[in-house]
Amino acid sequence: MIRVLIVEEVGLLRGALRMLLSSEDDLEVVADLAPSADVACVVRRERPDVVLIDIGPARHDPLAVLRQLQVTARGTSVLAMSTHRCPVTLQAALRAGVRGFIDKNLPPAELVRLLRLVALGERVIDPVAAVAALSPPVGPLTVREREVLRAAAEGLPLREIACRLYLAYGTVRNHLTVILRKTGARNRLEAVRRAQRNGWL
Repeated sequence: MIRVLIVEEVGLLRGALRMLLSSEDDLEVVADLAPSADVACVVRRERPDVVLIDIGPARHDPLAVLRQLQVTARGTSVLAMSTHRCPVTLQAALRAGVRGFIDKNLPPAELVRLLRLVALGERVIDPVAAVAALSPPVGPLTVREREVLRAAAEGLPLREIACRLYLAYGTVRNHLTVILRKTGARNRLEAVRRAQRNGWL
């Protein structure tokens, strides 16, 4: 019996995954959690064979959860799933110790097949995710906007950014307004995180 723990932000999808996996004779779902839960604690208590975790954009940092699991759950394999398939995300997930990285839109039968392989200790990367992840990311930011955001990532105030990039203060402010709109972020820090996570910086 393969013991599985599901970590998924969306409750409806979490329930659907639980139903899908529980319908298989050789799979047992020991828990399903939102990323905000203490995943490492539940893993230590339940000792699943596989953690199936969504590492797409969310309110919580799923890569931090992966890094924590790498330390606290050495006997557990991690299968990461995402619709967000850029090289940065894939490489960060692999560095954090995942055994597999799959497209979240996989057919259910393929998800189950790959989960079984991960449980056996094999490393799996879904071909769709691999192709997308190895393709150069196409971002919405212009070269100048990336320069402004890189400077903002250093924590520089607007006037210092303007001085460094030989821009007017108002121009930098306008660039940041556009950057926030394009990234869907509420502030500079969030914009930096999203751009880094998407491979735009």
